[in-house]
Amino acid sequence: MAGGRFNGPGGPRGFLTDEEKANMPKVTKELLIRILSYLKPYWLQFVLVFVAIVLSATIGLLPSIITGRIVDEALVGKNMKLLIQLLLMAFATMTASQIIGVVESYTNAWISQRIIFDMKNQMYKHLQYMPHSFFTTEKQGDIITRMNTDISGVSSVISGTLSKIVSNIATVVTTTVALFTMSWQLALVGIAVIPLLILPTRSVGRTRWKLLSDSQAKHDEMNQLVNETLSVSGSMLVKIFTREEKEYERFVNVNEEVTALSLKEQRSGTWFRVVMGMFTQLGPLLIYFAGGYFIISRIDEALTVGTITATVALINRMYRPVESLLNLQVDFTRSLALFTRIFDYFDKENTIKSPENGKKPETKNADIVFDHVEFAYSKDKPLLTDIDFKVPGGKMYAIVGPSGSGKSTVVNLIPRLYDVVGGKVTIGGVDVRDIDLPYLRSCIGVVTQDTYLFNGTIKENLLYAKDGATDEEIVEACKIANIHDFIMNQPLGYDTEVGNRGLKLSGGEKQRMSIARVILKDPKILILDEATSALDSISESAIQDALEVMMEGRTSIVIAHRLSTILKADMIMVVSDGVIKEQGTHDELLAKDGVYRNLYETQFRQVLDYESEHGETEKKL
Repeated sequence: MAGGRFNGPGGPRGFLTDEEKANMPKVTKELLIRILSYLKPYWLQFVLVFVAIVLSATIGLLPSIITGRIVDEALVGKNMKLLIQLLLMAFATMTASQIIGVVESYTNAWISQRIIFDMKNQMYKHLQYMPHSFFTTEKQGDIITRMNTDISGVSSVISGTLSKIVSNIATVVTTTVALFTMSWQLALVGIAVIPLLILPTRSVGRTRWKLLSDSQAKHDEMNQLVNETLSVSGSMLVKIFTREEKEYERFVNVNEEVTALSLKEQRSGTWFRVVMGMFTQLGPLLIYFAGGYFIISRIDEALTVGTITATVALINRMYRPVESLLNLQVDFTRSLALFTRIFDYFDKENTIKSPENGKKPETKNADIVFDHVEFAYSKDKPLLTDIDFKVPGGKMYAIVGPSGSGKSTVVNLIPRLYDVVGGKVTIGGVDVRDIDLPYLRSCIGVVTQDTYLFNGTIKENLLYAKDGATDEEIVEACKIANIHDFIMNQPLGYDTEVGNRGLKLSGGEKQRMSIARVILKDPKILILDEATSALDSISESAIQDALEVMMEGRTSIVIAHRLSTILKADMIMVVSDGVIKEQGTHDELLAKDGVYRNLYETQFRQVLDYESEHGETEKKL
């Protein structure tokens, strides 16, 4: 909610939404101890903050008390020297209170920022080691919200909620003691006004909260409309279907509703301030009346005008902290909910971990064996039921199959992006789950269709594969990937920025960058998810030659969509219905008249016929 638009007394911060009420976190000893564990390293600074708060609350009483002496002793006694002394004392106490407040505020900010620093580091490290499945199931927006917004919100809990609670309690306690010390009768009169101040505040506040909620919902609707219709794709769709006028009418209607709700909220706010102003003044008026009555009727001979003046000042100082403490449940609940959301991510288990004392077998020319492997993204929907095959060391095997048959999932089990649920995958006779995970992944190079580049320079993206690689090594890798000439034609060469996700490069350029990155890594095992799919036929020919050189002497598994790639494979495996339906060479599989022949007839044949008619060399599935 856009609660920042109205956070005054009785505003949105004073109420819990229906969602917050329904998801109110359960307060347990374990939860509180876990929260306090983040505060523990900074307990000394917290003590300093709390001491500063108590000192500030105590010293803050003095200006009001000194005001009473100014009236009784300096003004009534017509003592100019005493008046100046008391004024200087009041100024000194206010200055001291401000200085203490600065110290408290700075220390508070330092503590909260250090805690945020610690939590963000912990969260980032935790998320870095989460399994790939976590990122395929969680929304990216939720991850960023937990990482940034939620953890940053801890600052308001530490420097806001926690300190405010202590400050308000200190203010109320010290003020109450001072009030009853000066005149218990006037203290009771002033305190009796507090319910009159709070009840209308909460009543009007609920109305404003409802209006604000409705207004924000309409604002969200308007933002959604703007985002959809004024984006590049949305604007094109509007124009193609000539919906400009209809979309304009929709916007006008929503905008009119937003304006009407905003006006209602502002009107209710105006009357709210009027009512609040009246009740705020009622307390002092009653104190003046009671004090005047006590003095005039001589009920309290010791009561003075200065005491009445000081009482009024102190009671005004007490109203806001009392109201804030009445909203303590809301602040406390929201603070706990914030920590609960953060802890929810911390508690997500990393199911793919590097084994303790993991093995580091030789992977060069090692056999890769899938031993009756089973896998499912969810228990009720098995994807692979019995994948059983062996890739001899140094050989290149191709995997083909219908769309959605699980080809990419099969190869993702090798670097343990996912773990099998049945059977095992071995490299050199060692179960991949027993191999040191960083070592395992360092031995495997992967090139996918969906190439990802970080927002940085070409050189920075290449160095991601090998820290400290020399310029000669980088250039050699790029020459093999047929991307060096393109890079050198750029004004900044290897220092050229690629843009977010590599958007400044074409699909083929990005894919050649990806290939160069893997070449630079120099892995022992290659996994290619149709690494040449985004290339034109000329580039593909050059890259195909590079890949053949790269695959020489390496164990390679290629998810193939091009017939040219399939024909060069030592063995073709056909994945269908969760199993390896067929294995063999191109000619052997055609002779079986099974799944592969059906793929060939329905897909390859069309390409071959087109090529024979047009004399083209590209052979793409």
